[in-house]
Amino acid sequence: MNKQPNKPDATLIKRIQIRCQQHIHQAISSLADVWRTPIASLMTMLVLGVSLALPSTLYVVLKNSQAVSQEWSSPTDINLFLKKDLPESRYKNLLHRLKTYKEVDSFEYISKEQGMEEFKRTSGLVSALTLLDHNPLPAVVVVTPKPYYRSSIAAQELLAKLEREPEVQQGKLDIMWLARLEGIISIFSDAVLVVSVLLLSSVLLITGNTIRLNILSNRAEIEVLKLIGATNAFVQRPFLYTGFWYGAIGGILAWLVTIFMVYWMEDTVLNLAQLYNTEFSIEGLVFNEVMLLFITAIGMGLSSAAISVNYYIAKIEPS
Repeated sequence: MNKQPNKPDATLIKRIQIRCQQHIHQAISSLADVWRTPIASLMTMLVLGVSLALPSTLYVVLKNSQAVSQEWSSPTDINLFLKKDLPESRYKNLLHRLKTYKEVDSFEYISKEQGMEEFKRTSGLVSALTLLDHNPLPAVVVVTPKPYYRSSIAAQELLAKLEREPEVQQGKLDIMWLARLEGIISIFSDAVLVVSVLLLSSVLLITGNTIRLNILSNRAEIEVLKLIGATNAFVQRPFLYTGFWYGAIGGILAWLVTIFMVYWMEDTVLNLAQLYNTEFSIEGLVFNEVMLLFITAIGMGLSSAAISVNYYIAKIEPS
């Protein structure tokens, strides 16, 4: 005996199909409505694109600034000037203890004789140095911290720890420039956050106002739909899709503007890198960051549209 198909399941599938068809139809029709007023819609999308492109471009600048900071902080070495007139065994004991430091990546021991030879080579005072009765230079240990301990605060803490070694006369760490650079980058990061919040707020206001104008211009049609029994959700859906399209196209424009800004800055960055004899190329948005930009743009468009339709369409009733 053949079983009859489950009618509730068939009805549910039919409802889902109808609902999907309605969504597809309303999404396409809302896109067509957007392009019925191309100049106004394009102006709105350009404003959204520029408003989103500015924080994304600032983010690219911040990301590359942090990369430069990490690259410049890599040679942050600590110079340990050792006490004079100590036996060589004491120096060897110090070097052995340095191997146990978890913060130390590597170190180089420079004896007094090696230091004098290097000084003669670089100073050009060979004849004057030969007149000295003894070598005044101390032995030096150049310590390179591990990457995690190369920030200004961590490097200073390591310096204080190394200076407590009994064989160390004095330690030196030229870290002030790095601390200033990190401070500037921190301030710039906060500024990027503030600007991003302000511009994203403007995106909400601009898109919300545009959707409000669309609702008011279609007031008569909305009244007719409600008169024949359409729910608020059905009436709101085309305007929500309009917000989606504004956000999606605005996100694409923001991505293109960001690419242009990165390309425009690239030559200036390369020229600056050549002045400092370094190789550095500016890195734009990667795939994950582009996807985040699109999701943010679409989310802002949908959010502003939802706020507008929930407020204004609920107020429209057939007279």
